[in-house]
Amino acid sequence: MMHSFITLSFVSSLCSTISVLALRIPFDVHVQTPANNPTTHFPRQSSSNGILPVGNTQNAFYYTNIMLGGQNISVMLDTGSSDLWVTGSIPGATDTGSSLKLSYAVGTAAGDIYTAPFEFAGQSVSDQAFLLVANVSSFSTNIHSEGYDGLIGLGPNSGSSIYKKLDGNSGNNPINRIFEQTSSNDYITMMLSRKGDPGSNITGQFTIGELVPGFENITSMPHLSIEKVYRVTNVDQHWQIVTDKNNGIIGPDGQPIKYSSIAPKAPDGTIVGVLDSGFTLPQVPRTVSDAIYGRVQGAEWSVANEAWLVPCGQLINVTFNFGGVSYPIHPLDVSSSDFGVTFSNGNPACLGTFQPVTSAFSLLGEYDMILGMAFLRNTYTLINYGNFITGGSNSNNPYVQLLPLTNVESAVNDFIQVRLNGQNTINSSQYALLPASQEQHSPESAAEKKQAYEELVLSRWPYIVVGGLVLMILLISYCVWRCCCRRKRMAKKAANKAAQQNGGAASVDGFKSGPYAQLHDSQSTASLVMQPMRGSTVDFEEDYSGKDAFTRSR
Repeated sequence: MMHSFITLSFVSSLCSTISVLALRIPFDVHVQTPANNPTTHFPRQSSSNGILPVGNTQNAFYYTNIMLGGQNISVMLDTGSSDLWVTGSIPGATDTGSSLKLSYAVGTAAGDIYTAPFEFAGQSVSDQAFLLVANVSSFSTNIHSEGYDGLIGLGPNSGSSIYKKLDGNSGNNPINRIFEQTSSNDYITMMLSRKGDPGSNITGQFTIGELVPGFENITSMPHLSIEKVYRVTNVDQHWQIVTDKNNGIIGPDGQPIKYSSIAPKAPDGTIVGVLDSGFTLPQVPRTVSDAIYGRVQGAEWSVANEAWLVPCGQLINVTFNFGGVSYPIHPLDVSSSDFGVTFSNGNPACLGTFQPVTSAFSLLGEYDMILGMAFLRNTYTLINYGNFITGGSNSNNPYVQLLPLTNVESAVNDFIQVRLNGQNTINSSQYALLPASQEQHSPESAAEKKQAYEELVLSRWPYIVVGGLVLMILLISYCVWRCCCRRKRMAKKAANKAAQQNGGAASVDGFKSGPYAQLHDSQSTASLVMQPMRGSTVDFEEDYSGKDAFTRSR
């Protein structure tokens, strides 16, 4: 969810139920449940072996169970935020005396911070801090009817509002508290199911310090280093990873999509993405979204919905590359038929799920895209917290490992069955991509341009600060140099005038003399006399008051 959620204009028009749970800028979670698909509930069950089942509400919410104060509570899994909050009442909870108010796109969640015994995936904490939201009447939807009564943030502890509110480490988030107590296996893993996919045998599962049986080979996947943000802005620290260079995203035509990252530290030719299980629809740079959908015949940019609409029978291939491994995206995840959208002529359409980033920019340019649920359904994800654990003993850097789950051939067959009623027409001329020269481009609003510019400036703040300091040093150095030069000139001028006073003779009869007076009569040496010097510098000052720098007698 990534600390606040943005309400894109299409959300309210796409579905009858909207749940948008947020903390602070810059992100929104977009949760859409189609009106014609009833909400399913996940059984409220606990697990004792460290592996928890994960429920799925229409590919829009993923949730599991925790035990807080001795009772089971269903909570949404969110790798994009870092706090635990629940609704209702918790038996035996202890009030810390601190309160917290969070602004949401669907209303305001306010409450007191409590502590209570906590259990999660076989791990326990005796006094876990959490926000108790007693009144959810301001929410525009009933979150309980969506299958959950709270949210557990799985992001780095530095992003926790409760941690910042309470003194010391008492406010550390749940995962941090768990890993403070362990000296090894400081990782979580997550696997998300896909509804409406007849060929998928993937079930939602979540683990702490364990691997899902049958998927142990995730440990052989490359360690993807977490792109760390600058220390003073670590509130913006998330699970952000960098794509491969020059071929991070492969588009529908099989060619790399070119994009220049806004992240200052990103290597040239790479793109920085955040893994966020609380974000339903991935957010990518506008040029990337255009490259995915802009060459589809019949594609239409919906101004009202701020999204691409494409024919539902159009199979669109997209692949991400991380650490030299390819992660193909299931075509049922590249476009969605779950939202009931239509083209401008009223015909049914499918929604392009990889939306252009409009207002979900990284505040300080720390990442380019948000890889939400439509991406994460295609990977088994392992997140190792490493030295992100406050008070932990692990000194290693955090990292992510991703195991590909989508088989391209099987995915194509799934698409044919679901979207084309079993008729393989994906290679027909109506589904051929347009030439690159005919690619459509979505419009960028003035407000978006302004925000993008502001974000670009803010993202370069370290360089601006360093440049400002260098400029200030240069200006100070220049001023000092000028002052020194001026003093030298003044000293030289004073010395010359002093030399003129002490060594030069006065003029005689209108002629300026040299060291000695000129002869009055060149024919006689009898008249050769030495001309006396002026009596004192006092006389000089009287004649030349205000015209010379001398103020003391020599």
